[in-house]
Amino acid sequence: MKKDTSNTLKRAQRFPVILIGEGLLVGAVSGLVVMLYRIALTYAGEWLNEILAFVSGHPLRIMGWFVVLMLLALIVGRLVKWEPMISGSGIPQVEGEVLGKLKQDWKRVLPAKFIGGFLCLLGGLSLGREGPSIQLGAMGGQGISRLLDRGRTEERYLMTCGASAGLAAAFHAPLAGMMFALEEIHKGFSVSLLVSVMTASVTADYICSHIMGIDPVFQFDLENVLPQDHYWLLLILGVILGVAGAIYNKVMTKAQDLYKKPKFLNETTRLMIAFFAAGVLGLLMPSVLGSGGNLIVSLTDGEMTLRLILLTFVVKLLFSAVSFGSGAPGGIFFPLLILGALIGGAYAQTFVEFFGMDPVYINNFVLLSMAGFFTAIVRAPITGIILLFEMSGSVSQMLSLAIVSVVAYITATLVKSEPIYESLLNRLLAAQESASGEGTGTKGNAGKTPGSAGGQKVLSEFVIMSGSVLEDRTVMEIHWPKNCLLVALERDGKEIIPRGKTKLMAGDRLTVMTDERDAGYIHDKLENLCYTSF
Repeated sequence: MKKDTSNTLKRAQRFPVILIGEGLLVGAVSGLVVMLYRIALTYAGEWLNEILAFVSGHPLRIMGWFVVLMLLALIVGRLVKWEPMISGSGIPQVEGEVLGKLKQDWKRVLPAKFIGGFLCLLGGLSLGREGPSIQLGAMGGQGISRLLDRGRTEERYLMTCGASAGLAAAFHAPLAGMMFALEEIHKGFSVSLLVSVMTASVTADYICSHIMGIDPVFQFDLENVLPQDHYWLLLILGVILGVAGAIYNKVMTKAQDLYKKPKFLNETTRLMIAFFAAGVLGLLMPSVLGSGGNLIVSLTDGEMTLRLILLTFVVKLLFSAVSFGSGAPGGIFFPLLILGALIGGAYAQTFVEFFGMDPVYINNFVLLSMAGFFTAIVRAPITGIILLFEMSGSVSQMLSLAIVSVVAYITATLVKSEPIYESLLNRLLAAQESASGEGTGTKGNAGKTPGSAGGQKVLSEFVIMSGSVLEDRTVMEIHWPKNCLLVALERDGKEIIPRGKTKLMAGDRLTVMTDERDAGYIHDKLENLCYTSF
């Protein structure tokens, strides 16, 4: 297929129709891949429980299990060395590629991430399935794009569709998958993208739920709606979650730094530390192993005392840092929801034991804290609210979910905590820039001029925000980045041909074309022009 400028523009005009069919295909393929991944992780959890029961109380068997854990660490380390892009969550990698700052190879990432994630959960590391599911889904979208020989602009849309399908299939949450893909991955919105992402998300969820059932991920009673005279408790909880989220982000990034300091540690030896820690905790406190779904059951069934909740929170947090900081292929999404639930459980238990609050509301605070903690860490409040509504199957808590999430968001912003996935992406880009000596990162791109033109052309869309430097200025007055061409302007649903004297207004949607090698640089520059006032 030709991918020159004229072809890119002509095909973009047909995107609203083309992307629906392609979104359906991506949703089906990515949904199947992630469903298989979910099934594999389910078996990994069951086998781990059987292994721990088998080795318990037998020193020789315990020694044998630690040998197996070291072998698992060796295999995963080899996979990470073979394909570095599988390290960690996978969400920053997808976000970086959609923004034009990273490159991945779906033929390598798909098998390596699948096997690596499975082995990490089999070993008991405190990691989640959602990050890998999103990356696997996005790689499914990239694979379809490459097999159909699509251009880079279309490929980014299909990767976003795949990411949405991945989260939908992982959590039986199609709306959250759609919102997360738009809010966190693509960081943009258009009608054609929305429809295609929705198609992919719903398709993936239908396939997965048809085979694995339609029960929500979290199944606990929420029979009582929190009375409004208790809402002052939500404000305090939101502040606590905002601060706790900032601490969580600091702990996770600090863990990565600590692993990198000793020169004798490499991809494999770092993982050996994490797997060894999993082996020790498997003997002492097996409840903190894996993603932690069993903790939600114990917490909401009233089986945990306040002291046990606090102890579990501290151990789970530190173990999550040890697991994630090692570079193991696995997400932080689900474990952070578990940590948020523990904060909510401890908070509610405190008011029950010391202030006489009715214990029937404990489960409410568990659910609310998961949404608030997620929002404080990821800084995606809409996704957090929708996700917990879908994962719990309860719509009665929407107002209280919104209050906690907004307060947690504001608090995390005031303490200047950077959103976790942006922070991880910046660190990944900085590491690549340092290793290659080239300015490919966010900071590096922002300060470097783009290269000479060449390669495939990429279309990107940006919306002019009120008060930005572009508002009320003509096209000719703007110092546009090099190798960037303004090709379309949409206002009130109508397309305007941009000319030198065309005056830009807040709400205008700009479509710019650039070379694929300059896409990351142009994205940063246009974001500054459209969204900032200086």
